[in-house]
Amino acid sequence: MSRRTGDPLVFAHRGSSATQPEHTLAAYLHAIEEGADGLECDVRLTRDGHLVCLHDRRLERTSNGRGLVSEHTLAELNELDFGSWHPGLPEVADELILRRAGTAEHRAQVLTLDGLLSAALAAARPVRLLIETKHPTRYGNAVEERLVATLTRYGLHRPDPDGVHVSVMSFSFGAVRRCRVLAPELPTVLLLDLLPPWLRDGSLPEGVRVAGPGVRLLRARPRLARRLHERGHRFYVWTVNTDEDLDLVLDLDADGVITDRPRFVLDRLGR
Repeated sequence: MSRRTGDPLVFAHRGSSATQPEHTLAAYLHAIEEGADGLECDVRLTRDGHLVCLHDRRLERTSNGRGLVSEHTLAELNELDFGSWHPGLPEVADELILRRAGTAEHRAQVLTLDGLLSAALAAARPVRLLIETKHPTRYGNAVEERLVATLTRYGLHRPDPDGVHVSVMSFSFGAVRRCRVLAPELPTVLLLDLLPPWLRDGSLPEGVRVAGPGVRLLRARPRLARRLHERGHRFYVWTVNTDEDLDLVLDLDADGVITDRPRFVLDRLGR
């Protein structure tokens, strides 16, 4: 079922990451197949200047490698396994086993931003893409500069409601501001974990029209949702994985739901 007017957008957080290894091509293809409105990813720069889709600054949690992402070349990352660590969620609970052996079935290469953009474009339907730049980083401004250059190469540095529609997100206002300077038409989202005093009335920095509060922040400060809407802003909430959290964000009229379980949210919305 297609999205109905008034329904929030449903974004797959690092892909359909409850059932597939996060930030892998399989996770994003599964999210597209499930019907997610959009995809969310984090990007980091490799030592030789490639943007890869990884959340952590270090490799240990989601691969069989060690050390900082920023100290590895893309070729070195391509030698690692980014899939076998994930247990997955099979149909039968008794089949739930840790797959750390690295079998060919569950191995996965690091996903580049180019690879994700190609997958989103190949969906041949409107896909929203939220790209978070991670800070602090040893490469500073170069992350946003390389990101905007990549998006421009694909013609995605401006909104396309009928194709792949990209927004750039960050907890760093400096990063958001750099994107506004580098690509004025590129939508931006200011992520919020805590609420600074200057945002308590629902104001956002100039040029930013979407806030990205965490669900815990909204649970503690639910009035923020109304204040953002009163000022004409939208808000996308992360990371919404339970009935309780989804009930909260739906009651607050969230414009977007970022979740590890896109099919769960879509089912609750009757889609």
